[in-house]
Amino acid sequence: MDEEPLRVVLVDDHPLLRHGLRALLEDLGGATVVGEASNGEEGIALALELDPDVVVMDLVMPGLSGLDATRRLIDQRPELGVLVLTMSDDDASVFAALRAGARGYVLKGTGGAQFLAAVRSVARGEAAYGAGVASRIRRFLTAPPQPDAKPFPDLTQREREILDLLADGRTNTEIAQTLFLSSKTVKNHLTSIFAKLQVADRVQATIRARQAGLGD
Repeated sequence: MDEEPLRVVLVDDHPLLRHGLRALLEDLGGATVVGEASNGEEGIALALELDPDVVVMDLVMPGLSGLDATRRLIDQRPELGVLVLTMSDDDASVFAALRAGARGYVLKGTGGAQFLAAVRSVARGEAAYGAGVASRIRRFLTAPPQPDAKPFPDLTQREREILDLLADGRTNTEIAQTLFLSSKTVKNHLTSIFAKLQVADRVQATIRARQAGLGD
């Protein structure tokens, strides 16, 4: 039995760009664009209503910015995959998007094949970045830590608590019981943690956490 096509919401204030992305996703990517929005407020409403696999989000739009829209969406749906598609390639925009919870960041003008691969990666819960963005993030992650710097500053307080327990060898069920959360909520937070740490699974996350001094 064939898998159901990925469900995508497009959030961009340029109708022609949305038209081109829809054609690319549906004609070549085997996805279904279930909604389109021209600003952040509309994007939030559509994403919460339609529950897509991926939200493709521009950063600069009239009214509520894509950055703020991403932050609000992830606050309500930590498991949601947001792929930023933007002209902004400066460090401040890249890391602000990651802190907001975006799982991917690619630049407009990226080739169609690379864009589709990024959409699929984000839908699988993986991080996806364009080549230039990825190299910038690697340099940031491998830079010598600042004295007394708090590890993983992009994580929320709750995500840090969960990562600390994960590094201590706790299972999802044990983490949920300790923090009085549901197992589903813990799983959703872990998906966000993996994306921010750019790791594939709990084993890699545990290694990075222990290297940073978390866990017993």
